[in-house]
Amino acid sequence: MQKRITSKHVAILFCLVICFVSCAHKSGHRRDRERPGTTMADCSNGKSSRSTARKSKIVNKRSSDKLEGSQIFDRYGSAVFMVFTTDGSNAYQGSGFFIGNGGLAVSNYHVFKGTGIGLEQIKLVGSDVAYKVTEIITRSEDEDFILFRVDCDNNNYIPIATEKPKIGEKVYAIGSPRGLENTFSSGEVSQWRADNLMQISALIDHGSSGGALINEYGEVVGITSGSFADGSQANLNYAWSIDIVKPYLR
Repeated sequence: MQKRITSKHVAILFCLVICFVSCAHKSGHRRDRERPGTTMADCSNGKSSRSTARKSKIVNKRSSDKLEGSQIFDRYGSAVFMVFTTDGSNAYQGSGFFIGNGGLAVSNYHVFKGTGIGLEQIKLVGSDVAYKVTEIITRSEDEDFILFRVDCDNNNYIPIATEKPKIGEKVYAIGSPRGLENTFSSGEVSQWRADNLMQISALIDHGSSGGALINEYGEVVGITSGSFADGSQANLNYAWSIDIVKPYLR
């Protein structure tokens, strides 16, 4: 007897499918021959990192005016960074971004999964220094996010949106697909596939995992995570809502 398929089952099946077609394990982009030659560094001049996300001020003052894409990139491009990880044999590259001062940052869990703790390197835009992750605040494999702190003060960061974007609203993605640092793309929210999982038309690729998805008001609304790898030209991509990290910021 065939089992009846309900809308709940469809949502569950969708989540299972994207686990197999996401931007690949860890970051989606191997860097075996492109590993940067920089060493781990500390930009805080000996200052100790803060112990919890609660000590960072997450302030969102929404402007009444929408921003052009060029304005968003000029304002927040430097808040997005490249992530390099290794499992001891291979090197991988992903993306991440700051959501608060004192180095408070977020990325995808799969960018770090299975890699050596303490071997991660964070490369900021315009810098040849690789910063280090000093604290992992929380992480979730199910919702594919990791909240952590980078040993870097006075960083630029993207304010967090108070509301989820609606279907059809404009969004902008900043990440480093294929190692192309801080690539900017635009699109719309195509559909919500689960409470915190949105389908988007903004272009992303391997290495974009963990990048920022920003609305027209210059607020981060999501973490870019993957695309369907079936050879389709339909530009089917997805991102996790930034709402998944909000409970850990209060």
